[in-house]
Amino acid sequence: MKKAYNVEILSVGTEILLGHTTNTDARDISLMLSELGINVKYHTVVGDNPQRLADCIEIARKRADIIISTGGLGPTCDDLTKQILAKSFGLELEMHEDEKACLYDYLTNRGYSKEMTENNLKQAMLPVGCTVFHNDWGTAPGCAFTGDDGTIVIMLPGPPKECNAMFRACVMPYLRSLSDEQIVSHAIHVFGMSESAMDQIFRDEMNAMTNPTMAPYAKEGDCLLQVTAKAESVEKAEEMMKPVIEHVKDVLGDIIFGIDVDTVEDSVMRLLKEKKMTFAAAESCTGGELAKRFTDIPGASEFFLGGVTTYTNEAKIKLLGIAPKLIEEKTAVSYEVAKQMAERVRALLGADMGIGVTGLAGPDGDGVHEVGTVFVSLATKDGTYVRELHVGDRRTRSYVRRVSGNYIFDMMRRYLQGLEVIKEN
Repeated sequence: MKKAYNVEILSVGTEILLGHTTNTDARDISLMLSELGINVKYHTVVGDNPQRLADCIEIARKRADIIISTGGLGPTCDDLTKQILAKSFGLELEMHEDEKACLYDYLTNRGYSKEMTENNLKQAMLPVGCTVFHNDWGTAPGCAFTGDDGTIVIMLPGPPKECNAMFRACVMPYLRSLSDEQIVSHAIHVFGMSESAMDQIFRDEMNAMTNPTMAPYAKEGDCLLQVTAKAESVEKAEEMMKPVIEHVKDVLGDIIFGIDVDTVEDSVMRLLKEKKMTFAAAESCTGGELAKRFTDIPGASEFFLGGVTTYTNEAKIKLLGIAPKLIEEKTAVSYEVAKQMAERVRALLGADMGIGVTGLAGPDGDGVHEVGTVFVSLATKDGTYVRELHVGDRRTRSYVRRVSGNYIFDMMRRYLQGLEVIKEN
């Protein structure tokens, strides 16, 4: 970069302040900015109030080189971000004819009235002279401009599917264009070690590094180490990072589940394709989440034969054929039941592997086990592997489900790679 830019992310929306909407945009933008080696200094959330928004903009322009706003670009009366930002920087809004035509096509192709309403037209009003980011995922375009004081302003819509896709497709190339150097980054994804433990291992090295750099980031149930380099070419940046990445791989070993993969199930997908193998799932406390997570990946149907959500004891008995006496003696949350769930769904669907999960996601216990007790299992031609987890009773149901799924997918990943399937953390 010509300079070391600092960023403030300004998230606009009363629904965020009230807790009705989780501000995932700021998190995801921060992660993507880290790939570019750009520092995020502030996250600010402000409601749909013109004066408070204007006040936040004035504060942001005094302490940030780049202001990235999310939200408030839509057609309703409380969508004021564009108007207030333009006014704060002394810019007029003008109708962008290409975006107006795209908006018309988008609405009419979906059966809406051919008469464009004034509030919808508002979305095609953009600051004079701005760089327009067309929205292929929704209606409101984004944009960027540079103020007279040198502040770079980037505006994006609020819905995460639009915001994230537009940032990667439009904003990242725009930010790269501001640089005389190429910025390249790789994410080393880890399961089985916390962010703090990883920081402890690499802290001295990270503090001593200037280019390339390393930084750890926590995710829900796993974490990653971002390695970033700046150079005159992509090839040079890759050359600079190669020994760093190899060093990290040597230190962390087989707890690394992938480089530049989004999730552990993405890693499993690649291995299943490579090995030409299939699996089936029997789920209880995860409620079908494992099947959803895997089938969110394009091409999943080639490797996932199907599954059952046996949430009750009756479902485990009727659909999987688990003996009532076993459930009565061992309880549904047990090593033995998890083992049979994986084995029976594998046999029923003729899969190479079967996975099973049973446990207590909370908030209620069963009088025997603590909340957060989960048994995850993997049945294969070489035997069945079962692991008992204690995720913790202070976690949410969604966290218990997410982490349980990560453990199962990582067991699959390890089996497919010929590693020890159950590796104690």
